[in-house]
Amino acid sequence: MDLGSVIRLKRKERKMTLKVVAGKAGISEGFLSQIENNVNSPSVDTLMNICTAIGCDVGEVIKLAQNQERISVIRKKDVLDADVPRVGFATRRFLPPESRRNIDSAVLIIEPGKSIPARKEIKMSQEVLCVLKGSLELTYEERVIMLNEGDMVHFWTEPGKQHITNTSKARAIALWVGTM
Repeated sequence: MDLGSVIRLKRKERKMTLKVVAGKAGISEGFLSQIENNVNSPSVDTLMNICTAIGCDVGEVIKLAQNQERISVIRKKDVLDADVPRVGFATRRFLPPESRRNIDSAVLIIEPGKSIPARKEIKMSQEVLCVLKGSLELTYEERVIMLNEGDMVHFWTEPGKQHITNTSKARAIALWVGTM
């Protein structure tokens, strides 16, 4: 059960800050953050106060937490038939944002000549990239690394100093995994 992720989702749906919800619920901002990150669990009274502060039903929050998917499958046809927008790349993430705590992952679909930038506001994290189809070029700091089908690379995230480009003439597909 991932109660914290559901609370965060409900709070963000209502565009409320940690500070506002914590104040209304009568708890510290730090404690609410710990609850949302599943470091700490609220008592029943505290959970009711948080839900009241957010303006959502406690029963609905618990039901959503109980019914969260514990497994996610992406079928091959959904990758091969992907509709790629004008930016030239698409990501097929395995889990929604509220379910990503320690790790993020996606299948990247990149059209010829297009690039995908590094994740924003992520520091001190690690990434793994495995080329499943085609070839990609990873620009990392001052280095340019060519990756062909089957090649893999592990690296520390460098926002603003890295990007992945499809320099080939065919669509490239890669599996990407990164820590949060």
